[in-house]
Amino acid sequence: MKKAILTCLTAAGLALGAGPALSAGKLSVYHWFEYIPQELLDKFAAEHDVEVTMDTYDSNEALLAALKGGKLGSYDVAVPGDYMVEILAKEGMLDTIAAGELANKGNILPQWADVSFDPGRMHSIPYQWGSTSFTVSRDAYQGDIRTTDMLFNPPAELSGKINVLDSQGELLALASIHLGIEQCSNDKEKLKQLNALVQGAKEHWASFISDGAKDVLVSGEAAVGMIWNGFSAKARGENAALEYSYPKEGYLVWMDNVVLLKDAPNRENALKFMDFLLEPENAAAVTNFAQYTAGVGGVDDLLDAELKASPELNPPADAPAGQFVQVCEEATQVLYDAIWTNLKK
Repeated sequence: MKKAILTCLTAAGLALGAGPALSAGKLSVYHWFEYIPQELLDKFAAEHDVEVTMDTYDSNEALLAALKGGKLGSYDVAVPGDYMVEILAKEGMLDTIAAGELANKGNILPQWADVSFDPGRMHSIPYQWGSTSFTVSRDAYQGDIRTTDMLFNPPAELSGKINVLDSQGELLALASIHLGIEQCSNDKEKLKQLNALVQGAKEHWASFISDGAKDVLVSGEAAVGMIWNGFSAKARGENAALEYSYPKEGYLVWMDNVVLLKDAPNRENALKFMDFLLEPENAAAVTNFAQYTAGVGGVDDLLDAELKASPELNPPADAPAGQFVQVCEEATQVLYDAIWTNLKK
């Protein structure tokens, strides 16, 4: 999925009607789909007299594949999840943000200021964070949904009506949680269990869709769908019968981050954009649009009241703690890649 957004015309150029406006530069963004309001991009373009273009992807793995496939050097910033930041850094695909280059770095909330996947925030800033679980149509099923059986061992009436995300890291991590085994295990018996689980569950799945995960639930094409909590909140806004689950076995949590890419063609504007997103007003604009949670201070009072009360953002008191997707050692990752390749045949 690809989308180009041009937000460069200056007020002076428009007033003069003098054809294409001159700008102080460009910014090329590689971003998830439906994850930033156009108005915010327009605001940045107007404030800094910059032409902004954006392409989109639908999974962390798609981002990595594109950068490895020759796109590195084409984009200034990208928005990978926590585990993918670590992978991109190990692959040498990220630039280092020097001390003092981000005036608003102090706005980062303390819990996100020094993270395991990017110690000292040398390459990234926090964007939004949330959870990955699944949503169920209560029109299709009225039973207990707080179990990962809904995805991996579903009731007969839901078989063939399930969508899962086309995301290797998240799907295999959630399957590991269902089995109660550690992520990144290289134990052959545990890997056999994991492979058997997803291969057996596949017969119940209708699709592997990420960018349309909301749409298939809203339309009723899927009765159960693996999904991110903010995307599920948007789906519920269009179909009140949809309910997001925090299963008793566990679920995933994640932090998406804006990274400075190696060989960014517009490095100065990339840093301006990162600083712009660290301003509470702008971080709140993203949160109100995407319906996740910001990693920047001073945002709460700027959020919509309905969003703050959203059940998708407020787990039940008895919900277990979520787990981040783990980055495997290279030799172990090969084994997980083989399970995924076999699953997608």
